[in-house]
Amino acid sequence: MPLDVCQLPLVGGHPALDLVNTLERGTPLDGTPPYDFLSGTSALLRWTVRAGLISDAEADRAGRAWRDDPAAAHAGLAAARDIREGLHLVLLAAIQPADGGAAGDPGGLAGGDPIAAGAALVGLHERWSGAAARATLVLDRGDPPQVRLTYGTVPAMLIPDRIAEAALDVLRTADLTRVRRCPVSEGGCGWLFLDQSRNGSRRWCRMADCGSTAKARRLTERRRAARAGAP
Repeated sequence: MPLDVCQLPLVGGHPALDLVNTLERGTPLDGTPPYDFLSGTSALLRWTVRAGLISDAEADRAGRAWRDDPAAAHAGLAAARDIREGLHLVLLAAIQPADGGAAGDPGGLAGGDPIAAGAALVGLHERWSGAAARATLVLDRGDPPQVRLTYGTVPAMLIPDRIAEAALDVLRTADLTRVRRCPVSEGGCGWLFLDQSRNGSRRWCRMADCGSTAKARRLTERRRAARAGAP
């Protein structure tokens, strides 16, 4: 049974990458469609809090707005999924094949396609433009005082707007040469993450999961080959 969305490991190193990882990537072993952990508006609401994109108080406001307007709730879920898949395409196109990109990777889908990535960027820009139009400037009276742009001022659009903000942030501020894909061709899950290791050598989303599984499988294969070659 798949994990609940609140049990899903946050391995991306950025909320936008963790958003991408809310859909199973790679090729399911039994041929079934990939499992979507954002199975509904409730799951999206809970995951957004867990990922740190909204506070508990903001979740209460968004939840009330969605209960009052179910159409807005479904539109918010559709927007979140749309941003997720657009971001996935763009990031896959930015990953070199040696770093887990699409070349030779059966789970790559349309990744690596510059046309698909360009179209995805247009869609992401439209989502962000709508979020920015609803944002407001706020003065923080700190030391020193600062003016910041606050997204999510409309409760019914708070969650998709914060997600659009996170997507823009990772594309503009992250070192995209450090984005990795857990290698599907070697038994990994296909999730994306920022490699924050000093020498840039991280290969797996989590060594305790995909890395250990792949190592155990390779050991089994070596032992099987050794037995087959024994006289």
